[in-house]
Amino acid sequence: MYQQRAEVLTIDRAYSLGVTIVMPCLNETISLPHCIANARHALDQIKENFGLEGEIVIADNGSTDGSQALAESLGARVVAIARRGYGAALIGGCEAAFGDYILMGDCDGSYNFTEGVAMIGKLIEKHDLCMGSRFDGGIAPGAMPWKNRHIGNPLLTGILNLFFRSGINDAHCGLRAISRDAFSQLGLAGEGMEFASEMVIKASLKKMKVAQVPATLSVDLRDRAPHLRPWRDGWRHLRYLLMLSPTWVFGVPAMLAMGSGALILLIALAHLIGVAGGEPLIGASWTIAAGFLVSVGHLAAIMALATHFHGVNRGYRTLRPLIRRYADYLTLETMLIAGVLLLLGSTVGVAVVIYYWSQTGFAALATVLPTVVALTGATVAIQTILGGFLLAIINGHRAALTPDGAER
Repeated sequence: MYQQRAEVLTIDRAYSLGVTIVMPCLNETISLPHCIANARHALDQIKENFGLEGEIVIADNGSTDGSQALAESLGARVVAIARRGYGAALIGGCEAAFGDYILMGDCDGSYNFTEGVAMIGKLIEKHDLCMGSRFDGGIAPGAMPWKNRHIGNPLLTGILNLFFRSGINDAHCGLRAISRDAFSQLGLAGEGMEFASEMVIKASLKKMKVAQVPATLSVDLRDRAPHLRPWRDGWRHLRYLLMLSPTWVFGVPAMLAMGSGALILLIALAHLIGVAGGEPLIGASWTIAAGFLVSVGHLAAIMALATHFHGVNRGYRTLRPLIRRYADYLTLETMLIAGVLLLLGSTVGVAVVIYYWSQTGFAALATVLPTVVALTGATVAIQTILGGFLLAIINGHRAALTPDGAER
């Protein structure tokens, strides 16, 4: 029914079912009988409530304890996933699914698949993704380490909601359901535990309909340590949140840096030309720091645009309305013209400073402000020119810098 080519699984989509339950598996002979029986019970309820047939897919990630043969003997379909990792296994299992709706959960006995029946109901009601919430459903004593329950999960979910406004309270629940169409649209790629965050983030970015229902977490049935490594996997989640949020990684720092730098320079300029009275508040050190802040902030702003356009091109982000409004003016030519004009103005400024310096017998200047302003302008000009080419390359070597096909 399926054929594996290297790490890519090609599925005959002519055969289709209502629901597929997908479980990632790596040496789970102890818990497999319970999980498959529980999943079978969930499929019976789904058929009774919604009239949908279903299947169980075990996405095996290289088990060496006979999990594959055991799963097949229990009536599940086993899909071999060569690419290692929790996320890789789930992605491979979902790609192999015949169901129009996919319910996924860990295969360690910690989740009750019958609680996924309500999730399938949400998908039938036209939601794209339905998450379980262990904090709403209940966590059994000993089922989750205290640092995960009280620090890791709340912190990472809080950051995720701050960055992406997902509106859920448990972004890392392993029991979740998604329509096959939505799964295909998200283009998921996370190989490890960050897959859990990636699905929620990209669904939020694409403005998909996301629901949440209570889910319980039980003590798993395994006689070994779980695959999860809190500190390593926590960092993988956090870095993924940052990489998918150009606004917070680049945009906010850009505004803060450019705003504070420009304010310092304006105050210094006001004292230099006599507009502001009293003793000067800004000396040479702060003036140089201001030039640095403006330069770095401008570079961060270009990076924010570049990464935003990259997300739009990859299909998991929509073009911001403000950018769409001025898309006709955001071209390589306008950035080149702006950069060249600013560079010419900065060159004139440097020439004026040199002339004034020569008129004083090349003695030390009383203030570094004109020099800093001129050189900061030159830096910003060069970054604008180079940034224009960078954005053009990202957007398919096009003069129009907004992504091709983006709605205007």
